[in-house]
Amino acid sequence: MDHFARLGLPAALDIEAATLDRTYFAAQRQWHPDRFVGRPPEERAKASTEAAALNDAYRILKNPLSRAVYFAELNGVELPGDGKTIDDPELLMEAMEAREALHETVTPEAVDALAARARQDMEQALAGLGTLFLRSDKAAIRKALLRLRYLDKFDEEARAKRMNLQRVKA
Repeated sequence: MDHFARLGLPAALDIEAATLDRTYFAAQRQWHPDRFVGRPPEERAKASTEAAALNDAYRILKNPLSRAVYFAELNGVELPGDGKTIDDPELLMEAMEAREALHETVTPEAVDALAARARQDMEQALAGLGTLFLRSDKAAIRKALLRLRYLDKFDEEARAKRMNLQRVKA
């Protein structure tokens, strides 16, 4: 059973956060292992398995990027499994230039500016995915998702750089 079906949701890129939360918490109440404490071992094991599967589904669907990657996989788009492979020369150059710019920053404000640009690019790329799925353009979906993974990783690196700069400043 896929994560959307597990939570009783239609498979889609856009999910209303409140709807996702509501369906998850309702299902989690039903399968929470504490409700099965006095039950036979097989029922406890099933409840534990179901609760873990619900947690996994919720974690993946809650994050827009992981949801997009999951939705792509359901639609037959193949992505490198490690999330680190960049086989697009343009994206590789973009990533290298951005990381170089991040490396050269010396103030938290400069890091914030780079991170804000990456987050804006990420929002635009996420917004454009729906059109790519409607066109069933697997190559473009793959390229967009690889770029989104890179932008997400860059945002993490920028947060770490900002923390390091603040530590040095303190």
